[in-house]
Amino acid sequence: MEATLSTSAGNRPQTKTRNRTIRRVAVLGSGIMGSRIASHFANIGVEVLLLDIVPNALTAAEEAKGLTLENPAVRNRLVNEAFQNTLKASPASLYSPKFAERVKLGNFDDNLKEIGSYDWIIEVVVERLDVKRSLYERVEQFRKPGTLITSNTSGIPMHLLTEGRSEDFRRHFCGTHFFNPPRYLRLLEIIPGPDTDPVIIDFLMKYGDLYLGKTTVLCKDTPAFIANRLGIQALVQTIRIAENLGLSVEAVDKLTGPVIGRPKSGTFRLSDVVGLDTTVNVANNLAKLDYDESHESFQLTTSMQKLMENKWLGDKTGQGYYKKIKDEKGKSVILALDLKTYEYKPSEKVKFATLEGTKSIDNLKKRFPVLLAGKDEAGEFYRQTFADEFRYATYRIPEISDELYRIDAAITAGFGWQLGLFETWDAIGLQKGIELIESQGQKPAPWVYEMATAGFDSFYKTDGGVRKYYDIPTKSYKAVPGTENFILLENFSNNIVWKNAGSTLYDLGDGILNLAFHSKMNTFGSEVIEGLNKGIAIAEKDFQGLVIGNESNEAFSAGANLAMLFMFAIEQEYDEINLMIAQFQQTMMRARYSAIPVVGAPHTLALGGGCELNLHCDTTVAHAETYMGLVEVGVGLIPAGGGTKEMAARASDLYQTGDPELNILQNIFMNIATAKVSTSAQEAKEMNYLHPDSQIVLNRSRQIAEAKQAALTLAENGYTQPKQRKDIKVQGKTGIALFRAGITAMRMGRFISEHDQKIAEKLAYVICGGDLSSPQNVTEQYLLDLEREAFLSLTGEKKTLERIQSLLQGGKPLRN
Repeated sequence: MEATLSTSAGNRPQTKTRNRTIRRVAVLGSGIMGSRIASHFANIGVEVLLLDIVPNALTAAEEAKGLTLENPAVRNRLVNEAFQNTLKASPASLYSPKFAERVKLGNFDDNLKEIGSYDWIIEVVVERLDVKRSLYERVEQFRKPGTLITSNTSGIPMHLLTEGRSEDFRRHFCGTHFFNPPRYLRLLEIIPGPDTDPVIIDFLMKYGDLYLGKTTVLCKDTPAFIANRLGIQALVQTIRIAENLGLSVEAVDKLTGPVIGRPKSGTFRLSDVVGLDTTVNVANNLAKLDYDESHESFQLTTSMQKLMENKWLGDKTGQGYYKKIKDEKGKSVILALDLKTYEYKPSEKVKFATLEGTKSIDNLKKRFPVLLAGKDEAGEFYRQTFADEFRYATYRIPEISDELYRIDAAITAGFGWQLGLFETWDAIGLQKGIELIESQGQKPAPWVYEMATAGFDSFYKTDGGVRKYYDIPTKSYKAVPGTENFILLENFSNNIVWKNAGSTLYDLGDGILNLAFHSKMNTFGSEVIEGLNKGIAIAEKDFQGLVIGNESNEAFSAGANLAMLFMFAIEQEYDEINLMIAQFQQTMMRARYSAIPVVGAPHTLALGGGCELNLHCDTTVAHAETYMGLVEVGVGLIPAGGGTKEMAARASDLYQTGDPELNILQNIFMNIATAKVSTSAQEAKEMNYLHPDSQIVLNRSRQIAEAKQAALTLAENGYTQPKQRKDIKVQGKTGIALFRAGITAMRMGRFISEHDQKIAEKLAYVICGGDLSSPQNVTEQYLLDLEREAFLSLTGEKKTLERIQSLLQGGKPLRN
């Protein structure tokens, strides 16, 4: 965890430039944010000290045990309970449960003195200035000079926090505002104080990017900083416009979800998750900013006021804009608030003609002109909301940011939007955006008119593979700083070597190709298979290596194209299915045994065939948030793209560790038989889907660049084409008997269905190498043939077809 820093601090006092290493971090405050921040540092291998206050009274349970306030269990009760709640929470804050060992728990009275040996102190206590100042006074008694000290405050000005503190404290102090949950949301806002040494800011900007995987955004010390200032304004105004147009809660969440590149929670569900009181506290403070020309837009809407009066704050109170109940059959039912009567009613599906018109438009940027031109209520909603969001963002420059790219970076990373406000504006064109704002009786900031008059027509452009933004003071385009080490495929549109309907080959330079999929959910159809073979062929002829990576926010690959398989199976075209499987197997083997190194760059979902492809790459550079698994049993099949073969091979390689061979194989078998998916790249390693030496990248923006470097390293170190294996040890009848006994017991206990039993027995037969009389070595091709035969036989099963049909029609797995 080292970074060499060099920067000019002007005339201000400056910390001596040196290597600063972060090995130990103290987190002060163990609430939801404190515990989750501690967990994320544990994820990257840092030793963490998590502290909180000492309780001032015993609980009834503690009194019953005869404990006193001096008992260590009592003194650490708050921190223990908070951290345990975090460990139980879903989604998980840790990449692996075993990383909890990296977090030491304690309290301010007994353990604060230990912070003297820590490299970074992060304060995450309640949002009260007096509480924070009081804690800082105690921290100064033990803090070693030169130690980083930062606050996770979401809005208290830095200069107020450091009043009365020493010069060394002030020089090493700033705001580091993580967004919740810190493992998953990429934004880290860095807010300098008036005396913060620029060297410290430089270090934190780099550290957050490289080691924490964050989009680090430098903010001015203005109320709510950048993301919450824009995000809360958009949320309150969206609710206001929805109320004025008479739109339902469900309708607005449909309109403000994935269709516009935003999280599926939409607007009202997001309010419930965050907690309405949290939103209201920020909004009330921002409504007081008289110098903000739009401060009235933060005033609470009718429904927000009503819900606050009723204390319907969302998930934390069990009801908000939505409410979950159990019906008479004990089934969970989601109710939605009627914004006219303020009574709850069953949540309804909604449809708009405008949305129907965008179903065939996969490119997000191309949807916006269609959405904004809609003739129904949806179109009017979009025109009002986007016009207001665009206008408000223009007036925040230079108040909260001198550069427009920081506004987009903060809102996308903090709220999970795929496109920032200026990026969205570019999708419809500068002039049309101005006309949209004017159509609502408003005007953007004067600099936008100046920009248009000067002949500029976009906020961003790509030049020579470099992304540039419009710089307002110089009226010119400048490179977005900090992205020089990123490889963003959209910047390589002039470097396309070959493409078809489902895949594109980019020349990344230095002799490395990149193959990107762009089918729906990046599933493997004929175009993607063609792209894989073409990519390997071209790389073998003219390049040094091949990276397989894409920039999808949904999936690296969700696996095979089930629709085509289903069509062949219904028509009983088994020769076609056999050919399709064989071709897929051959493509996976070609990736493994090519003359050039092939590097996989999995992220988000890498399921079924997406997992199998990475199993066959020479190495992988995985994003930390990679959810990987062989999930074919969920649709009544077994992995047959070399997945079962490869896991049998990996079990064989593990037999030398000393554990009983059948135990090793059983763990691998169960992962496949239960369609288990890793919850992180780290867990994928533990499940043997990723090799122990696979690289894990925390910053998604760096992934393809790191994968390119991995391919280059393999090539430059003298990559030699491997030979197919003939040494895979399988268990034969011994293993099959063990698995059948367990499967039969599961069936007798009614834990699995009869069809589940059939699938599991087929899987056991293949992974054990078939009906061999004793454990022995077999070839890869032998196992591939077994895979294909088992897969083919299962496509002829009625219940398998029912499972595939259920997934295709409703997106839900069927257990029949």
